[in-house]
Amino acid sequence: MAAKLQAKDAEEWTYRGEGAVNLVLAYCGSTPHFVGKVLRIQKVSNDRRECENGHSALVNHESLLWEKFEGIVSAPTKEIAEHVYVQKVMCPLLGSEHVDAGIHVLVSREFLEAVDNKVLCQRPSWRVDAARVNPLRDSVLLIADHSVFPHVSDSLKEDFCVSVEIKISQISQYDPLDLFSGSKDRIQRAFKALFLTPQNNFRVFLNGSIIFGGMGGTADSTSSAVAQSFHDGLKHVISAKDGMHIKGLVDLLTETIFKSGLLNRLLEVQKLDAIDIEGAIHAYYDIISQPCVVCRKIGGKRFSARYSSIHSMQRDDKVKIVRDYLISATAKDLSMMISFKPKINMDEESPHRAVFLEASKQTFCYKASFIDLDMKPLKKMEYYYELDQQIVNYYVQMLKDTDVLDCETTQESLNACTSVINGGKFFLFQANHNLRNDKLIEELKRKI
Repeated sequence: MAAKLQAKDAEEWTYRGEGAVNLVLAYCGSTPHFVGKVLRIQKVSNDRRECENGHSALVNHESLLWEKFEGIVSAPTKEIAEHVYVQKVMCPLLGSEHVDAGIHVLVSREFLEAVDNKVLCQRPSWRVDAARVNPLRDSVLLIADHSVFPHVSDSLKEDFCVSVEIKISQISQYDPLDLFSGSKDRIQRAFKALFLTPQNNFRVFLNGSIIFGGMGGTADSTSSAVAQSFHDGLKHVISAKDGMHIKGLVDLLTETIFKSGLLNRLLEVQKLDAIDIEGAIHAYYDIISQPCVVCRKIGGKRFSARYSSIHSMQRDDKVKIVRDYLISATAKDLSMMISFKPKINMDEESPHRAVFLEASKQTFCYKASFIDLDMKPLKKMEYYYELDQQIVNYYVQMLKDTDVLDCETTQESLNACTSVINGGKFFLFQANHNLRNDKLIEELKRKI
């Protein structure tokens, strides 16, 4: 660990954005140890009277889940356990070249309070109302700034780098099924939709400074002024005729996703959710040694027979079901960042992969990283089940409203249903108001 960060050090960190759990700050100073890095600082809900200091260890039942991975259960704090989880669980699954577990940096309470005050006016108001920096943490996570391309030599310091962050969030014209389709045309359609309604799930950075997308705020459509500013920024990176630079970026992203197979690997991790939450919830109640609330609530011989095989499994098998479900939940709630840098010297060796953009006749080095790989707490299984049941209930209500799928009443239920799905931020099962009804029904029918 580096020396403990104090209140005066807060001036060298700037607001980059935030999610539900963490605040992200980018370094703007000159200390070599921090150049090209960001801090992830945990937040705490404003509803809580007391903050957690991170010194609590995993609960007993969580220890059962993670005991096969060295260092997670023995970690002295939950914060360190989560760090080891990224190293030992997510790195092997997603590829160590795509995951930076980071290191912990000691911080004083005065530093955290100074940061909280400094970024207050930059944060979206609804984020400020919901949570604040947790002042009781002893350390924060220092990781690579994936919005900038790592320098391999001093001669590259003046090069331009463009980076794109993709995260699933709210309803838009974007269909995640397009992005994961394996079809170049559908992948391109997904990126075009993300550009039209970026919200907080599509952001673009130029040399580490955001030039397009939200800063953790609400949904927003792309205005002509924003599009023009974005277009002007891309001129430094992509060679194209006037008005074609944004298309060039879309084509570059499409080509990279299509050829790299990045999402294939992610999809395999998401598919660890083999029997869905409606099956995994039964294993969960057995693991925590409580009567199955779901079986007791719904009852019926047909239902009991359907899941009796899960309740009769060996304990290790039940542990694996729940562990795999929570790992898949991490993979469904992460972000992906891809950074591009034009390759000027074609003879120069690079540790990074390259992609050729036909339209501009340019070759780009790129690096792809998965971030926000948070370990999901065991108790969240109940939340996932309740969310799933809301989806089913909305679908059932939709069928009761009318047998005509395209009528106004059904569309209202459909929108409500898709809103719940989007609220879950699941890659595979997220839908939106532009999905055809038969596609949505196909996704939901298996849950009835």
